[in-house]
Amino acid sequence: MNCIKVFWAEDEEKKRKVHSCYHCRKAFIPKPVLETNTRLAESVEQLKKTGLQAAPADHRYAAPEDVACDICTGRKLKAAKSCLVCLVSYCEKHLQPHYVAAPLQKHKLVEPSKKLQENICPRHDEVMKIFCRTDQQSICYLCLMDEHKGHETVSAAAERTERQRELEGSRLDIQQRIQDREKDVKLLQQEVEAIDQSADQTVEHSEEIFTELIHLIQKRSSDVKQQVRSQQEAEVSRVKELQEKLEQEITELKRKDAELKQLSHTEDHIPFLHSYPSLSALSESTHSSSISIRPLRYFEDVPAAVSELRERLQDVLGEEWTKIIQVVKKVDVLLSQPQPKTRADPSKYSCELTLDPNTANEHLLLSEKNRKATFMKQQQPYSRHPHRFTSCWQVLSRESLSGRCYWEVEWRGRGVYVAVAYKNISRAGPLSQCVFGLNDQSWALSCDSSSYKFFHNNKVHPVLSGPRSSRVGVYLDYRAGILSFYSVSKTRTLLHRVQTTFTEPLCAGLMLFEHGDAAEIIKLKQRRGSAAPPPPL
Repeated sequence: MNCIKVFWAEDEEKKRKVHSCYHCRKAFIPKPVLETNTRLAESVEQLKKTGLQAAPADHRYAAPEDVACDICTGRKLKAAKSCLVCLVSYCEKHLQPHYVAAPLQKHKLVEPSKKLQENICPRHDEVMKIFCRTDQQSICYLCLMDEHKGHETVSAAAERTERQRELEGSRLDIQQRIQDREKDVKLLQQEVEAIDQSADQTVEHSEEIFTELIHLIQKRSSDVKQQVRSQQEAEVSRVKELQEKLEQEITELKRKDAELKQLSHTEDHIPFLHSYPSLSALSESTHSSSISIRPLRYFEDVPAAVSELRERLQDVLGEEWTKIIQVVKKVDVLLSQPQPKTRADPSKYSCELTLDPNTANEHLLLSEKNRKATFMKQQQPYSRHPHRFTSCWQVLSRESLSGRCYWEVEWRGRGVYVAVAYKNISRAGPLSQCVFGLNDQSWALSCDSSSYKFFHNNKVHPVLSGPRSSRVGVYLDYRAGILSFYSVSKTRTLLHRVQTTFTEPLCAGLMLFEHGDAAEIIKLKQRRGSAAPPPPL
């Protein structure tokens, strides 16, 4: 009971919903309620009362998995040796004659074996001591006189000696390869450590730089805050100074008004006339009668300026972020695999590609289980889809390309563009944005009856003159950034090779020239029966 509870406690610690029997591993959902096996418990109690104990096992006797002595009768003992001459296995007791009898001392004793009967010829019931090199099998001397007459034969011992030498040579070769692989593993481990160290240092240095940038932005934020507060204090002080002067002038005017009011109530004309000149004279005001205040936009322009700075920083960081990511993705310490060197090699990288109907232009008819595209005059009844090419007669593959892959395209008509493109290439708009080869999102080989041309980023690149063929092969090593185009006929000729860095998922693409043109992605297994010799790449 305790064992089961401890076993299930581990399941519960690992949050497993299934509980299983420790012995037979049967699963239970939910966890069952444990009950005592009454019959077993009664038997155990009875054994405790009677004191019955199991007899100790006698390890001298042969168990089912052991080789038993062939001479023993009744319960057989374990065999100590097997004799390749007698084809019998002996225990220690029955083996003694082989140690004392001179004729038996010449017999070949080996570790106990259950396969002694394999040394007996099934046809003649004789020991097979001869090896037929012609048929590569062991035979007896009667076989040598019969169906193996005239064959190249040697004694089994001689063949064993030669095979033993070969075996030792193979072992030496294996051991050397083990040493080489161990060195490679050690180098790779060192490479892992170097990658980890470089990555750690890069992260640390990058964090330091970004921390400095953050501190710089924080300092500029503090500077803006200080400038605003300083300007605020100066402007408020200037306004308050003017406010105090105006309040003093108001007090003076109120006093003057009170004196004039009192004078106006004087009934005696002579004092009135005597005092009026001095009281009526007003000092010139230091300020205009009204103050013109600008619209209430004191510091509101500052956030706009800071916002403009933020947008500029976002633009700069966005551009630089793309560059940083591209630099990071260029890190590739593993050597790329060599490209195929024989006709049979591409089959290792061949991939089953189909064309995606949701990307096909409405003038392209797909057939042959969506492997073939034909340029039709009439529009096809495709449904509206955001991934469909509308500005050019193109189609992409349904499958994304990764790792190493190879495919071939058979075309007819005026010509075809065999291409690879990023999955998010534009489907509409200016031709420079969506046509294969006219942008940095795609790479295309133009094929027609007279020439090959390679296009990328709206530039034409020179193409090796090769034999004219209606079949084009494409090899892609995504990680290594290798893209190769071949002219395929009885031989395969390299037309153009690109070495770049791919940063997004790729798809295969086709573009047709005019009505009647067609192109099909071929299944390579269809060419296995070809009698043509493997051509070089």
